[in-house]
Amino acid sequence: MNYSLREKLIRYIDAGFPIIYINSFEESKVDEVIKYAISGREIVEWNGFNGYVDFITKASIIENCSLRDTLKVFKNNSELNRKVLVLKDISPFIKNANIISYIKGIAQNINEGLDANIIIVSTSVYIPSELEKYITVLEMDYLKTPEIEKIILKFIKDNSLQSISTSLLEEMSVAFKGLSQFEINNILALGYADDGELTHKDLSLIFEQKQQIIKKAGILEMIPLKEDIGDIGGLENLKVWLKRKAMVFKNLVKARQFGVDMPRGVLIAGVPGCGKSLSAKAAAKLLRFPLLRLDVGRLIGKYVGESERNMRKAIALAEAISPCVLWVDELEKVFAGIGGADEVAARLIENFLIWMHGKESPTFVVATANDITKLPPELLRKGNFDEIFYVGLPSEEERKNIFRIHIARRRKNDLGSIDIDKLISKTQGYSGADIEEIVKESIETVFVEGKNELTTEDILRVIEKSHSLSEIMKEPLEKMSREYENRKFKNASKL
Repeated sequence: MNYSLREKLIRYIDAGFPIIYINSFEESKVDEVIKYAISGREIVEWNGFNGYVDFITKASIIENCSLRDTLKVFKNNSELNRKVLVLKDISPFIKNANIISYIKGIAQNINEGLDANIIIVSTSVYIPSELEKYITVLEMDYLKTPEIEKIILKFIKDNSLQSISTSLLEEMSVAFKGLSQFEINNILALGYADDGELTHKDLSLIFEQKQQIIKKAGILEMIPLKEDIGDIGGLENLKVWLKRKAMVFKNLVKARQFGVDMPRGVLIAGVPGCGKSLSAKAAAKLLRFPLLRLDVGRLIGKYVGESERNMRKAIALAEAISPCVLWVDELEKVFAGIGGADEVAARLIENFLIWMHGKESPTFVVATANDITKLPPELLRKGNFDEIFYVGLPSEEERKNIFRIHIARRRKNDLGSIDIDKLISKTQGYSGADIEEIVKESIETVFVEGKNELTTEDILRVIEKSHSLSEIMKEPLEKMSREYENRKFKNASKL
């Protein structure tokens, strides 16, 4: 069951949890939740600006009282009995040994029967190991679409703006998903200040704000979308499958009412340089969703629990930005080592799979992997991904399409005079990336030599000097191909 923050807070307080850590930027909204959840008890607060104050009125209880001195007040159990202590702005102090010991002492007293609770409100989560067993972390609920619509309509009314169409209201409400009320009002004010009204062009402001969220978090990367489905030379089965999923997402309400499940995602595994990354980018363009790439290097942390926190943060960001495509690149590097004694990897995959199975947001996962032999069997089990596709070396027809795409993109006028059949006869075992590099080098050579056009012979000369991927990685590729066939993965190419 999905409980709201308010419901969770009531349950944890009633159950006597000593420290509840609420991770949120919106203090005023958290204050409202706390006020509602706490009934029949006095609430006191310490914050960095006013010190020790009454939670409701924000009036000082003790003038210029430090966090340390505030906590010292509550060493005496009678001072905290039937009270809730709310702590804010404590990030600079939470690593201090004295502060930790005071908070720990109060938490122990609560565990031993003191009728009290500590609520920490912070924009970031840092938990000293000494306090881990006493703390429960809660997240602020994301605004639902109807709530966002009310914020937009209130802004329009408060500023006496012209009404917007129902379709624009719906589009804005979906685009604003994942942003706080504070951020939404700021963007609406920016759009209003620009030309005195709210229009479709203000949607770009929302996209820019979401880019800022991603940049500041530092775990995900927002990838600009240039390539589309037509830039993939082959992989017809995969392209048809992606178009079906796009149809579901574009008619999501009707699809859900009809009984269609929310698409989860796809795992695309296979030979390096044969279109896996391109497919992730093309999928996002097809769906008209922003593309978020999970940076594996930033995911893995050096401190205990850091990797798991980063995974949860990445998932939360994707949920916040949704609808989006979450591209988990080189998946085997994220979960390498599973099945041995790697407890961190085990927890990472557990968090990832729990989210994949339970997610209700329109977050479409495109995971890519070069070597699935390094992936845990749990990840490849039927039902985790909607489908698993195998991408092999391109066929003759696919190589022909790849040559055409890359030549047309750079030297469109020369394409008609080039004998593509000659090129494909010389490129058996070449990957799509190999072919792209051949075309690029051929064009560069022609330019440097001062020629005016690209010819078949120019490209053949470059092919003669190059080595295919199947030559360079003969044994690993053969091993991978056998593995994919044995596992009965669906071939991404047209059979």
